[in-house]
Amino acid sequence: MKKYLTLIVGIIILVALIGCKEIQQSVFDEIYQNAKVTGYGIKEITYEEFVKIRNSKEVYVLLDVLSTESFNNRHIPGAKSFPLGEINSFSAEKRISKNVRVIVYCASFSCQASTAAAKLLSSFGYKVLDYKGGLEEWGDKGNKFVSAE
Repeated sequence: MKKYLTLIVGIIILVALIGCKEIQQSVFDEIYQNAKVTGYGIKEITYEEFVKIRNSKEVYVLLDVLSTESFNNRHIPGAKSFPLGEINSFSAEKRISKNVRVIVYCASFSCQASTAAAKLLSSFGYKVLDYKGGLEEWGDKGNKFVSAE
């Protein structure tokens, strides 16, 4: 009887833990799930959503898809340079693990590089969000840039 009681208590604890894990969705995943989908099928995020993901301390890769020169001049802290012209399935696989969440950005709302990069990376199987405001909005909100120099 004691053995069965221990087994039942163990199952109840396991079910409770699984239930809690399902309820605790990551900030990135929650925003990804609710993100605005563009006409290109890309999920765009606002500045506020971007900052919320940054402040969550969750693991993601932030990609600056502008030229290397632009990246070296200024970029959002924590970003990695991956120019749009260098993105293909082979280079993406070499640089980004498939299970890592990705946020791309470019110069501004009118710049289409981040949308094109998001479209490519999504087609390769990555979970990608496009921060459309890019460098311009980041700076306009009073945030600092870093340079590679």
